Amino acid sequence: MPSKLIINSFIWERRVALTENGLPVEFYVEKCSEKGFMGNIYKGKVVRVLPGMQAAFVEIGLERTAFLYVGDVYDHLVEFESMMTGGDDDDALQVRNQQYFSYMHLPFSIEDLLHEGQEILVQVTREPIGTKGARVSSHISLPGRNIVLLPTVDQIGISRKIIQEIERKRLKEIIEEIKPKSMGMIARTASEGITQDELKKEADFLVYLWEGIQKKAAKSANPSLIYEELDITLRTVRDLFKGGVETVVLDSRDEYERVITFIENFPFHFRPKIELYEGNVPIFEAYGIEEELSRALESKVWLKSGGYIVIESTEALTTIDVNTGKFVGKRHLEETILKTNLQAAKEVAYQLRLRNIGGLIIIDFIDMENESSREEVFNTLKEALKSDRMQTSILKMSELGLIQMTRKRNRDNLQSVLKEKCQYCEGTGLLKSPVTICYEIFRKIFYAKSIENTQKIEITVHPRVFDILLKDEMRQIEYLEKHTGKTISIFSTPNFHLENYEINYF
Repeated sequence: MPSKLIINSFIWERRVALTENGLPVEFYVEKCSEKGFMGNIYKGKVVRVLPGMQAAFVEIGLERTAFLYVGDVYDHLVEFESMMTGGDDDDALQVRNQQYFSYMHLPFSIEDLLHEGQEILVQVTREPIGTKGARVSSHISLPGRNIVLLPTVDQIGISRKIIQEIERKRLKEIIEEIKPKSMGMIARTASEGITQDELKKEADFLVYLWEGIQKKAAKSANPSLIYEELDITLRTVRDLFKGGVETVVLDSRDEYERVITFIENFPFHFRPKIELYEGNVPIFEAYGIEEELSRALESKVWLKSGGYIVIESTEALTTIDVNTGKFVGKRHLEETILKTNLQAAKEVAYQLRLRNIGGLIIIDFIDMENESSREEVFNTLKEALKSDRMQTSILKMSELGLIQMTRKRNRDNLQSVLKEKCQYCEGTGLLKSPVTICYEIFRKIFYAKSIENTQKIEITVHPRVFDILLKDEMRQIEYLEKHTGKTISIFSTPNFHLENYEINYF
């Protein structure tokens, strides 16, 4: 499908949107004063080893220590095993090539591999999210346009999105020939159809880059930044260029020239059209991106039929509720529900990608009686998720209409990037009602011990609470005046938050 990269640049931030068929499907933002850490390589120091979690905390110079799981230091484990047993190269290679595994199956524990004070070279694999520090790995990966170099792991990989078996075999043979001994290499989706000479040039460039990183690490203090990943503009240009990306549109001449230079110097097979946008309307408004971003920050998203979905996220999971809303259908109830659920399935897949929602996700579709209807909705959602670059795993719909799924999370979601928790409700989204606040005030006056030597009580409240006190709660005010023997005066101020009030005794 035709795609465009729209890049909006200011001296304070850069925003990038990937659009497909005119709609933004992925959004990235980077404040120039707060660059991301994903892909950065650090020389760090182990500050704490946690046997109970089979992990360690590593000081890399950021605000919070980084988290290193035992599986991410497996490279060192293989070397350690070889020293202890003489090692079997074939067996070691087989184990080393496992991408995911449980520490329960490992012959060594984290304390056998790491100790406090140990220096280690690590790469950030997940940005700091919320109160959690960055996740790091000692398995370094250096991505290029077409291939990824794995300096610490001897393995070969081919992108799953390359389906043709002949092409997969061709790429595997090329990589076996061009990759350095004891290093690994992965053919990315963009490598499909690329010649061996072009892949060799890119491989040589990445090996040269790795050698420079090693030299710098040997001379650098601890902790320190050894290699900084490309900024958001060049990173997205490198990672998101595919055959379907027709155009890159930038609204900054400096960024435009920088991208042109980058493409000329980097081994790109596909050369998309680079355009400088000089219109009077802001670029994100001209391409309809601002409107979609505003929609993506709301919890309720309307469907074309009149139904809607509600998206609510917590630290542990995200729940999505599907409702028929204004849609009443034309004939049968089951048909109305099915149509709403099918629209919702496509919208959910779109919103997950646009909002970059990760982790555990529970989708509550409207209950359907027919098994065939549930199967159709499940298949629609599964098909819609195929265009998502993030790894997803989805389970069949239950009889209650629930679908459980996970989506890989490697950075903060859109809401976390562009919003912050309400300082008043602290993220609950709820406030005390004006009546609740009135009764809270009444209780404080009724039980107050400091009013014995006073003659007057003054209450200052928000205007909404003021109206309730004067119109609906005057009988309670009169009762309190009799109970305390004091005159009660009520004042309002718009400067107060709804839940704020003052009680003064004179």
